[in-house]
Amino acid sequence: MLTTDPFDLYGDTLREECGIFGIMGHPEAAAMTALGLHALQHRGQEACGIVSHDGEQFHAHRANGLVGDAFSSQSVVGQLKGNAAIGHDRYATTGGAGLRNVQPLFADFEFGGFAISHNGNLTNAGRLRHQLVSRGCLFQSTSDTEVFLHLMATARGGNVIDRLVEAMRQVEGAYSLIALSPEHVIGIRDPMGFRPLVLGRLETASGTSHVLASETCALDIIDAEFIRDVEPGEMVVLTADGGVSSIKPFQPAERRFCIFEYIYFARPDSVVEGSSVYEARRRIGAELAVESPVEADVIIPVPDSGVPAAIGFAGQSGVPFELGIIRNHYVGRTFIEPTDQIRHLGVRLKHNANRAMIEGRRVVLVDDSIVRGTTSQKIVKMVRDAGAKEVHMRISSPPTTNPCFYGIDTPEKSKLLAHNYSVEQMAELIGVDSLAFISIDGLYRAMGAPKRAGNARQFCDACFTGDYPTPLTDHTAAPRRSSALSERV
Repeated sequence: MLTTDPFDLYGDTLREECGIFGIMGHPEAAAMTALGLHALQHRGQEACGIVSHDGEQFHAHRANGLVGDAFSSQSVVGQLKGNAAIGHDRYATTGGAGLRNVQPLFADFEFGGFAISHNGNLTNAGRLRHQLVSRGCLFQSTSDTEVFLHLMATARGGNVIDRLVEAMRQVEGAYSLIALSPEHVIGIRDPMGFRPLVLGRLETASGTSHVLASETCALDIIDAEFIRDVEPGEMVVLTADGGVSSIKPFQPAERRFCIFEYIYFARPDSVVEGSSVYEARRRIGAELAVESPVEADVIIPVPDSGVPAAIGFAGQSGVPFELGIIRNHYVGRTFIEPTDQIRHLGVRLKHNANRAMIEGRRVVLVDDSIVRGTTSQKIVKMVRDAGAKEVHMRISSPPTTNPCFYGIDTPEKSKLLAHNYSVEQMAELIGVDSLAFISIDGLYRAMGAPKRAGNARQFCDACFTGDYPTPLTDHTAAPRRSSALSERV
């Protein structure tokens, strides 16, 4: 019998990364950007911002909270004039909260103003920041995104494209970014292509507009046509006359797209890297059923990200699929939990058991991941309280044993449940009759590869394997001294 209770220490949330959007050549560029950010809201709910350009001036609005709150007023959007704009949905993986870290970040250069939105994490940002500060650079935020601006400012001259390329060549890690200059909207993916970025086209009465976005669902919401994925290591430059040019300024590298985009992050109605996210999740669920079958009466997803995998599991196993847990989609982020009794009921703010589908049945819960375990424990208890005869859990990702340094807010290794416990111990801690994760080879099979093998792999799976594709410069160096500034918003 285990006596350690990790749930006193560990919360259980795998945080989303950021969403980025940009458009060039549209008379309502800011409004289109707000809609695009709304479609990408799942990638970050902490803060959002838009910067536009009207041919002479830049205009900006940044705020904490959701897109629907920050840009609900026509007067706010109306002040963001111009036919070019970029935007950002933020979940903080570096830098902490505060308006000074809300993107897009903006700076005035010799060539004019420049705004930038970034999805991902730079693994050498700390070292670069230290070097830049020693050269006299003054940082206004604690976000690693600001490193790009200072690298451009200290570049050896040239136009905005040359400076940006020089800056990009000095950074390591993951970045998909969209930038806005007086003449361009620019999109770039890092050479390994960790994070998604797509190019689209929108025909209007005034001509052709081009769009850059994290996912295709952001194109759908404005009725834009998907053209293609931005290639790893590619810079796409959009101009007001409808021009689209491609520059490949980096040495080719092994593709290592984040496999967790398919498991959890991307919206199921998006197509990333040529594959439907929904279909990928359903195939993963089917493979999981082949690897870890269980005698049961009903397959129940943990909503919402567990639904497609549960459908695949049910279809493969022949066990009925039912919505045995109902999610409340109207829970705000500011709910106050003032007492221990209320706090322990917190999971029921988002999920409630559908007793009619559970009572007296052998239940298989299908979820996308277990990170720290708290939510899983509470959901299992809720299902047992609803009368389940047995509760089994199947997870559509391998055990998360390592932290991510490329833009996903996983906790340090010591706080990851799968790093500290065996699968059998995790099952006991969570309170299930059995627990199984898809294998790493099973995950690759579901994605169309025979198995995870040598140079044939095309994904970053470091959170499952510890195989980090880039140097982790900041994480092997001595700890850096942090700023003494405390910011209130």
